Amino acid sequence: MDHQASRSLQQFKNSVGIRFQLYNSLFTSLPFHRIEKTGTLLSLLLINCEEGYKNKKSPTQIIDEFFTKHTMLVNQKDKLDVLFRFIQFVERQIVLFDALEDATFREINDTTGPGTIKHLEGQITQNQKEQELADKLKDFAIRLVLTAHPTQFYPDSVLGIINDLSKSLKENNTLEINMYLQQLGKTPFFKKQKPTPYDEAVSLIWYLENVFYSAIGRIITFLRSQFPNAVSENNPVINMGFWPGGDRDGNPFVTTEITLKVADALRGAIIHCYYLDIRRLKRRLTFKGIETILTGLEKKLYNNIFIPGQRTPLSKQAMMESLNKVRDILIYENNGLFLHLIDNLINKVHVFGLHFASLDIRQESTIHNIVLETIAAETNFLPKDYAGSNAEQKVDVLTHINTTITNSNFENSLVTDTIETIKAVKTIQSFNGELGCNRYIISQCNSALNVLEVYGLFLLCGWKKEEMSIDIIPLFETVDDLQNAATIMETLYTNKEYAEHLEFRNRRQTIMLGFSDGTKDGGYLMANWGIYKAKEELTAISKKYNIDVLFFDGRGGPPARGGGKTHNFYASMGKNISSKEIQLTIQGQTVSSNFGTIDAAQFNIEQLLHAGISNELFSNKEITLEKNEEELLQHLADISFDAYSTLKNHPYFADYLSHISPLKFYSETNIGSRPAKRSGGNRLSFKDLRAIPFVGAWSQLKQNVTGYYGVGIALQEMERLGKFGQLKVLYKNSLFFKTLIDNCEMAMKKCFFPLTEYLSKDEKYGEIWNMIHNEYELTQKYVLLLSGKSELMSDYPIDQLSIMMRERIVLPLLTIQQFAISNIREIEDHLIHSPLKESYEKLVMRSSFGIINAGRNSA
Repeated sequence: MDHQASRSLQQFKNSVGIRFQLYNSLFTSLPFHRIEKTGTLLSLLLINCEEGYKNKKSPTQIIDEFFTKHTMLVNQKDKLDVLFRFIQFVERQIVLFDALEDATFREINDTTGPGTIKHLEGQITQNQKEQELADKLKDFAIRLVLTAHPTQFYPDSVLGIINDLSKSLKENNTLEINMYLQQLGKTPFFKKQKPTPYDEAVSLIWYLENVFYSAIGRIITFLRSQFPNAVSENNPVINMGFWPGGDRDGNPFVTTEITLKVADALRGAIIHCYYLDIRRLKRRLTFKGIETILTGLEKKLYNNIFIPGQRTPLSKQAMMESLNKVRDILIYENNGLFLHLIDNLINKVHVFGLHFASLDIRQESTIHNIVLETIAAETNFLPKDYAGSNAEQKVDVLTHINTTITNSNFENSLVTDTIETIKAVKTIQSFNGELGCNRYIISQCNSALNVLEVYGLFLLCGWKKEEMSIDIIPLFETVDDLQNAATIMETLYTNKEYAEHLEFRNRRQTIMLGFSDGTKDGGYLMANWGIYKAKEELTAISKKYNIDVLFFDGRGGPPARGGGKTHNFYASMGKNISSKEIQLTIQGQTVSSNFGTIDAAQFNIEQLLHAGISNELFSNKEITLEKNEEELLQHLADISFDAYSTLKNHPYFADYLSHISPLKFYSETNIGSRPAKRSGGNRLSFKDLRAIPFVGAWSQLKQNVTGYYGVGIALQEMERLGKFGQLKVLYKNSLFFKTLIDNCEMAMKKCFFPLTEYLSKDEKYGEIWNMIHNEYELTQKYVLLLSGKSELMSDYPIDQLSIMMRERIVLPLLTIQQFAISNIREIEDHLIHSPLKESYEKLVMRSSFGIINAGRNSA
């Protein structure tokens, strides 16, 4: 460990570890409802858990023994009441730990070191790469797309307390800290009602206003001040995207009305930010000729957000003209005094315009077919035999539409909403600018027809071919779809009408690739390898037709869903993978854990920017992997896929998830507006199951199957074939492969098999538990052999220590959850009528919050 890493680790121990113990003792003195000694009893339960699991006891035995040894309680209802109090207490301990980590972010992360813009500046200046940077930034950008997927278990009120508590912890303000801890004690963590899509949008707009607005402003201002000629007026470099209110896939609660309301909220939020900045500017820029301009601008902004019905014409261009006039007066008449203040606002307007974030529309492919067949059956706008036509005939019809549908009032509300939404895109663009809403994403896309169905719908809804300011984005997710992606895109590139549409869109095609469903479908290695190969093939086919392909990665928080050390994946790419832009989703929990504060957001955005820029400027890698290396990884992925498929096809796989994990209680947590399954049936279908609850369920079981299963079997087989030495060389030389293994280590570090070891001899579930446990042990053995390390994640000591501390805090919750699940299983298996069943179910559901929050990127 180098000196900087050693210093940061010690800082973490002092600022987070020791202070957690200190403030936790403050916590234990707080009365939690009727039980004064909750904190003391919880400490005893934690000791009981640690000793119990060492002695191979089950969660039920541990809980029963705790009540016998440390309480006088006899009534089961009273015991469950105590367990609910423990859950509330641990939830607040996790909040304290989160706040401490946020407060010490700058101390434990090197904010000017490798991966930062400051470091990049040094590299560019030293190597005289200023012109290369300017060339790269002509069209390179990163796009962070905020999604409302249900992985954010903190309600807004608690997120606000974390934010305030972090500030007080930074300042060591003990009085305020004590006050906020008391506030936490009385603030409910459970939402009694599911949020609406609009509620989700409002929650994420808070981050746009309070975090991203400042963090991105800082980055662009630094880049422009250090390299004035590098950032062009035509490319903002950083773009924000937004899904709440636009993402309809499987969410019946997103309607056209919601979409318009969210677009309006985004516009209002950015105008509000500008308004506050203008008011602050007026206090400094008190010079002749400036006040009139700023007051006029302030009045326009004020009218647009505070006076009902006063949404007056306001454009990004007009704002820039006013601000540039002020800038000129400062330079030529006031010696550039406070120039940095006006430059900072100009940079923000340059990035955020009047849209703040681009609202993406997303819908599942089969819906478009239903809409078109309904239009054909019930109107004269499409041929009556449309439904019976083959794909080629449908494509011909869809690309030659020259009429506009006048009736959008259909019996099927989904049909009506789809048509109204496509029409609403024009409305949004007229107020928020084209960037306000100019992308339509098709999930479960598996043919060129799926893309042209959307193209045809836009024509039907009154969009003219030569004015269709919309990017149609296919989303490829399953193993099969990823393998067919290049063929599908070639069909589109050679379609005359679609090729003309791409010409109008500057010959740029965005393609989305889904990590979550890929992992659910094919396992960890195959999903990542499948996406890499798809990108390689899509880059080649796009280059053949002179199209700039942009990849949009649907990444979640955990490694199993494309998360983890994400920036390293981008840094590892050679020139055989298109890197015009880095686009990725930032989902739920990851928003607050990686982008929850201005410092953290700036640091993580800079890591992505640095990866994309330095890879072009300082890497000579023509290809990411040599042919023999690709063959090696393909072989590895194939073996891994077979192993994962064997597990997935186990006759009790679905039952194991349903009855051992908290999966079936996921939809009751009220954390998201979207249902946990795509279809509404009661039976668990693997196909309909959402990837997020699937990954989240394994995470709460502390088995994290989706982050490593199949890796150990594959590595062992490669050793048997005499190829392990080649893999060790690849691990040493390939950042791509090393990052895959690093993320696999992170998933394993968060496993804890003693929690469920009681199942190892279970008549029904023993076999599947042992399959998973054996693969965990095998993967750990071979990953350590591959890396030459003695323990998992040892080259990320701060992350390693953070995980260990968080896992210890949450151990009582895991035990309570499994205790409750075991009791529910007992009641259901023996068809017992128990008045306590509902309480056990609530225990399972309530435990989920703390377990997922403690993991920070577990779902």
